[in-house]
Amino acid sequence: MTPTGGFLQEPAAIQAQLTEVHQAMVLCGHSHIPRILQLPDGPLVVNPGSVGLPAYSDDLPIAHKMETGSPHARYAVIAKTVTGWTVEQIAVPYDWDKAAGKARQLGQDAWAGWLETGRA
Repeated sequence: MTPTGGFLQEPAAIQAQLTEVHQAMVLCGHSHIPRILQLPDGPLVVNPGSVGLPAYSDDLPIAHKMETGSPHARYAVIAKTVTGWTVEQIAVPYDWDKAAGKARQLGQDAWAGWLETGRA
């Protein structure tokens, strides 16, 4: 993470963090950024994205922002097949204007913008 936002870590860096993991798949989140990565000598790593907040900014651990670039809610459908895992990343349209309106009613103008645009 950098002050301008998240970045895609190189596979070698991710693999180094997972040396003690022996599962075939690792599910992760928090970045809100959907990603699928098959490590050459390790598991399939899947981040489904965010079902309810497509962007945000935060001051911890350093000031940063995360953005998907669209307001869609996101999730993943994962299935085991005879040849490995299939991962379907789903982006779902919903009434983000209504969600943003509710955020504004609650005094959360930043959240409203994030919900409407997927940008921080």
